[in-house]
Amino acid sequence: MAENTHTISVVIPVYQAERTLEPVLAELERWHEPFTTPDGHRARVSEVLLVHDCGPDASDHLMRQVAAAHDWVRLVWLSRNFGQHAATLAGMSSSGGDWVATIDEDGQHDPADLAVMLDRAMAEQADVVYAAPMNPPPHGFLRNTASRLAKRSIRWFTGRPEAEIFHSYRLILGDVARSVAAYAGSGVYLDIALNWVSRRATTAPVRLRHEGDRPSGYSWRTLMSHYWRMVVTGGTRILRLVSLVGVLLAVLGFLVAVVVAVARIFGRIDVTGWSSTMVVLLISAGAILVAIGVVAEYVGVAVNMAMGKPLYLIVSDRADGPLKRPKSTSHTGP
Repeated sequence: MAENTHTISVVIPVYQAERTLEPVLAELERWHEPFTTPDGHRARVSEVLLVHDCGPDASDHLMRQVAAAHDWVRLVWLSRNFGQHAATLAGMSSSGGDWVATIDEDGQHDPADLAVMLDRAMAEQADVVYAAPMNPPPHGFLRNTASRLAKRSIRWFTGRPEAEIFHSYRLILGDVARSVAAYAGSGVYLDIALNWVSRRATTAPVRLRHEGDRPSGYSWRTLMSHYWRMVVTGGTRILRLVSLVGVLLAVLGFLVAVVVAVARIFGRIDVTGWSSTMVVLLISAGAILVAIGVVAEYVGVAVNMAMGKPLYLIVSDRADGPLKRPKSTSHTGP
């Protein structure tokens, strides 16, 4: 193998890929052989790491079959379901390529775009290259709109302009990927962690494909939890915003008190009403509860890290362990 050939480790989190995994691997097999990018760089997919995230289907059986058929397919087993980002980080930690690519299991990411992404990384000397879809994601108008608004609000909440380019199809410098996987704490959002350590992140144009008839693994509740985790791990800017809201409410309360006092002096208020009091109380109580909730989220993340809660735990294949050990057919004893 030529020394100037870029090796790419492809990480695929597997949750419910019983129907989609084989076609994805069939496409990747073509790129296992050395290829030349449009800009003249030599590269190959040296390994594919399938990370079993303990989904509800029979993906584990399929994973064993494809690993037995292809020596470039490696399996990573997790002790339980940790979620897509944690599973991706587990695969990164087990990778060995010059670059690490993260691809979804549903087939909407075209492996051919790896060549374009590698060219962009080399041209701009970027540590991370995100896919920039030229067509709308195949999730429906409502979810696509919500995703765009979420990314813009994340940029505003966290002060990180890179939030708008985050995407699950990524090409990451191998050393950066493995370092993030080693040091990221519990509850961290993968792209936020990459942003902490990468020198430069950029994008490359791709076209997303339809994900087939496989049901999405994300509900609206899960997506909202995903969004809030990105906000909390994105920095402390939101805490400063909460403090600013508190100051504004304090100023507003002072102005209301002055207006009420002046009106009382000039006899504009015959009977002291309860409406203004209730308005002030409700606004203040609401602001206090929001502030407490935000602070509690940060405390929760810190507590999980202090208690040593793992982001993921890699184990051996359960099919080869004591849980699958057959009963003894012989009986010994007195």
